[in-house]
Amino acid sequence: MIHITRFFAFYIFQVLILKRLSIGWEGPVFFNFLLYPMFIFLLPLRTPQVVALFSAFALGILVDMSYDSLGVHAGASVLTAYIRPWVLGWLEPRDGYNVNYSPNKARMGAPWFLRYASILMAFHLVFYYSLDAFSPVYIVDILLKTLYSFPLSMIFVIMVAYIFDPEA
Repeated sequence: MIHITRFFAFYIFQVLILKRLSIGWEGPVFFNFLLYPMFIFLLPLRTPQVVALFSAFALGILVDMSYDSLGVHAGASVLTAYIRPWVLGWLEPRDGYNVNYSPNKARMGAPWFLRYASILMAFHLVFYYSLDAFSPVYIVDILLKTLYSFPLSMIFVIMVAYIFDPEA
């Protein structure tokens, strides 16, 4: 039940608040805030890959419909959900994971969570802007947009992690 609530909370916050903060879709200045990928980051470790992929697609397509984009959010979300197990495997602690938990700041520690969220957010943004441009000719624009959006998006990820999980 918490995951369904989280799904809609991230969607509503992304569409109603963060969409309005994004500026400069065209031109040299570009700021885009993406928080909805955090839903994918916080899925429980025991979540089957198929469920994670379908959930990511559903959230991405809802965001696409609100942004009037043609599947770029859905594509980036599915790719993020697809690489998530590899990132978790790469960052796995020596004692392993307790698969009954979600990978969050309280259970894994703030440094681990920031590394995990940063890696997935960076991949998500690169995928998102690559799908948006859909050409390697724009690699400089893709990298610049990623570099502009990454710190802004991570500020919101950190804020949400500390507001809704303040103990650690």
